[in-house]
Amino acid sequence: MAGTEVKVPDIGDFKEVEVIEVLVKPGDAVAKEQSLITLESDKATMEIPSPSEGKVSQIKVKVGDKVSKGSLILMLEGEAPVQTPKAPEASKPASPAPSAGSDLECDVVVIGAGPGGYSAAFRAADLGMKTVLVERYPVLGGVCLNVGCIPSKALLHTAAIMDGARALASHGISFGEPKVDLAKLRDFKNKVVGKLTGGLASMAKMRKVTVMQGTATFLDKNRVQVDGKTLRFNYAIIAAGSQAAKLPFLPDDPRIVDSTGALELKSLPKKMLVIGGGIIGLEMGTVYSTLGARLDVVEMMDGLMLGADRDLVNVWQKFNAPRFDKVMLKTKTAKVEAAKDGLKVSFEGADPKTYDMILVSVGRVPNGKKIGADKAGVTVDERGFIKTDSQMRTNVANIFAIGDIAGNPMLAHKAVHEGHVAAEAASGMKSHFDARVVPSVAYTDPEIAWVGLTEDEAKKNGTAVGVAKFPWAASGRAIANGRDEGFTKLIFDAETHRVVGGGIVGTGAGDLISELALAVEMGADATDIGKTIHPHPTTSESVGMAAEVFEGVCTDLPPQRKK
Repeated sequence: MAGTEVKVPDIGDFKEVEVIEVLVKPGDAVAKEQSLITLESDKATMEIPSPSEGKVSQIKVKVGDKVSKGSLILMLEGEAPVQTPKAPEASKPASPAPSAGSDLECDVVVIGAGPGGYSAAFRAADLGMKTVLVERYPVLGGVCLNVGCIPSKALLHTAAIMDGARALASHGISFGEPKVDLAKLRDFKNKVVGKLTGGLASMAKMRKVTVMQGTATFLDKNRVQVDGKTLRFNYAIIAAGSQAAKLPFLPDDPRIVDSTGALELKSLPKKMLVIGGGIIGLEMGTVYSTLGARLDVVEMMDGLMLGADRDLVNVWQKFNAPRFDKVMLKTKTAKVEAAKDGLKVSFEGADPKTYDMILVSVGRVPNGKKIGADKAGVTVDERGFIKTDSQMRTNVANIFAIGDIAGNPMLAHKAVHEGHVAAEAASGMKSHFDARVVPSVAYTDPEIAWVGLTEDEAKKNGTAVGVAKFPWAASGRAIANGRDEGFTKLIFDAETHRVVGGGIVGTGAGDLISELALAVEMGADATDIGKTIHPHPTTSESVGMAAEVFEGVCTDLPPQRKK
């Protein structure tokens, strides 16, 4: 096998990726699977392994070169036997004992390939564990990447650009009304999804994670069945997620959709009803409104986007009033009749109306009862949640649960951190999920983001706090952007002045909230935040200025009364 060419293998959608490190030199003896070079793209760092053992005769790349699939890396001579370095025994658990009753065996199986699941699987593989990732859909990424977070943000971005273009008329820049090509818009959304899911498939391959497509159900505490095949494991991480809640009285009609159906963009309704005033429904309502639909919203509770402080939501509601014909609070949907000319909806306490389309967004239900967890002895509550300890371990010692199925809040970024903890705990590390706070974001326009203790919660619980707000009407960047309707609010412990929470409403609020999350995690006080120099002019300045307001030293607002 003298003179073997070693080329860059299939690395998914990555092209023209930069070589950042060459790990071998001419004359080196290399083992099969030994890393040869390191590549870095804007999404990942990856090492390219040797396909066989041998001696390096020539290096064909250098640091800084750009390579793609098929690029020549080096030449290998002969098959010089090389001892592959062994990992310390403690680095991974013992492999499962051979079993005649299984088709496949592994150290850890991860059930569900959403953000939490693939993160858990990749972390387990990085820790040296033989890992199998089971996903019922043909591609990785779960609800979030395929029919949730990512495609909805792609459409929200498009909607924001359209709304921004219309707003430029007041700046003296006018465009004609946009022409909407639904097929091209769907294609754009699908390409965004495909780029991310393709990247996941490549990273799974690089880590030698075995991906099984199918539905997993437990047979016992060491075996699952995946579409007829039996998989034996030492550890399992349940990341089976959740599904959209359904209303039993609704007829089966293609004009009635959940969030997944809404993302398909099959048609553009003239009149649309959103059942449920939560974040998901209002995000998708924003998209359809910008594309031309008139909206009604019906909500059983007394407010929209419950969980966020009312003063934040009020800013959003005032800004978005033109989108809505009617917002019905404390109102139940009683009946829906599907007719040829529309969907006739009856409400309790409101006049009936007819709609072209109904988006049902009344929450999500965890999938805990769909995986046969009881056969493994795992306790699942009546709602479908699986209780865990701080290591994400269930009542069965070798089985973990993460993400939506492990409890609220049902957020991808929480699931990712829980997945890392579960994988590390399974490998023997003393890892715990001990985050103080988990930020929440409504990607509406304007965005609403909050973290930690809210002002409404503090009032309800009688917690002594100090609250400071900086209005974006005093922010140079917000004014220059023509979007000064928002504000930044910090909530401090009344005694220690440490920040315990906060909220932001305005464009890009979701990107700004991370500073508040870090401040809470680090135990920062008002002086720490206020004395941190923020770049000018930015909306991020509003965080530091809100802290200055609390301390009474802000010079970007009229003088404050002395406390």
